[in-house]
Amino acid sequence: MNTEKETPVYVAPQWKLVWWKFRKHKLALVSGIVILLIYLVALFVEILAPFLPDQTNSKYLYAPPQSLHFVDEQGNWGLYVYGYTSKIDPVALRRTFEIDSSVKIPVGLLVEGVPYKLFNLIPGNRHLLAPLDPDQPMYLLGADRLGRDVLSRLIVGTRVSMSIGLVGVLLSLVLGILLGGLSGYYGGNIDNLIQRVIEFLRSIPSIPLWMGLSAALPLDWDPLRVYFAITVILSLIGWTGLARVVRGRFLSLREEDFVMAARLDGASEMRIILGHMLPAFTSHIIAAITLAIPGMILSETALSFLGLGLREPVVSWGVLLQNAQDIRSIATAPWLLIPALAVVVSVLALNFLGDGLRDAADPYAR
Repeated sequence: MNTEKETPVYVAPQWKLVWWKFRKHKLALVSGIVILLIYLVALFVEILAPFLPDQTNSKYLYAPPQSLHFVDEQGNWGLYVYGYTSKIDPVALRRTFEIDSSVKIPVGLLVEGVPYKLFNLIPGNRHLLAPLDPDQPMYLLGADRLGRDVLSRLIVGTRVSMSIGLVGVLLSLVLGILLGGLSGYYGGNIDNLIQRVIEFLRSIPSIPLWMGLSAALPLDWDPLRVYFAITVILSLIGWTGLARVVRGRFLSLREEDFVMAARLDGASEMRIILGHMLPAFTSHIIAAITLAIPGMILSETALSFLGLGLREPVVSWGVLLQNAQDIRSIATAPWLLIPALAVVVSVLALNFLGDGLRDAADPYAR
């Protein structure tokens, strides 16, 4: 009976074994769906963002979030938000807002708005959710100090913050596998040289290093060049951990029988490294990559939050959190901390996904 149940396991291909093992990890499966949704948001920013990220409105500075309603008091279906009433606080001498339930602002799906080019190729002007009257306010997550929509800026910032993690990890992956592999495979003077470089980089405090590298960026650079430079900086710092992992595995694998058999068979060193040794610890590389992506996201957020990384007009989660640096802003508009929630959710989801992929990459382990 048990033999009949286990027969599919013995004849199934590797990818199917990995999938069977991965789907048993429920938390990783849910995290994978969350990460997929986040990257879908990053892909379709132009459609999902109700407004342009730099669109200001001086009438609604620090306007509080509005709730999206589906059914009115009479039971009629339809999307709408309530308007605002504003008044001047005589003590603080600033404008305050209250939700006015007597004013309904209709909201529609796929509403015509500001034209854009999806993926810089496909022209369009439809936005998934927007007010039918573009002059009416709709701030589902509130407004910032310049009257800009926090939801639109959060959506736009998702593309930058999530992509900088992927690009940075790809560069770190190449450096880590290349230098770590050379260090562990050849040993000797090459190993000593690479390990001393790693120890030197890891001994430098992170914040002063970021400050020095960020200060080297010219202030007149355009946002795209700054984005690329920050990605390279994070990659140059982040490859050392993966290189240590790869080196340790290469040291233990280079004397294994299958490596010796490949040498006796006349395989080249590059084929031995890429075709025999690297696949032997795929799970370790997957774990390192999935743990490095949230590290990159946190690094970019910290750099931008401190004013050392990306700067306006670039929109990232770290740049958005710059508006929440002082107590007055948080007390006036606590919704400015919402980007921090996005960082926490994405980092936790990536970590849980990494745990599930690490376990699934070795489907024969118990």
